[in-house]
Amino acid sequence: MKKRDCFEDVPVALMDMFGVPQLVMVFPIAKRESLGMADIHRVRTEMEANGYYLQIPPPQVNLLAEHKRSLGIKD
Repeated sequence: MKKRDCFEDVPVALMDMFGVPQLVMVFPIAKRESLGMADIHRVRTEMEANGYYLQIPPPQVNLLAEHKRSLGIKD
């Protein structure tokens, strides 16, 4: 967020999904070179363009399906 507790840049549809916003932490990214699993350049770009960045966890891998596929077993 550009300012503390300023959620007005977040789209209404997204706010409706999450409910009442609550600031959890302040995390400066200006001098960071990496940011966990997120691409720091994408985070900066989206923060500048949109005023927020939404990170969604990667989809869970179905290990059983992958194992079956590796064995050539079709569902």
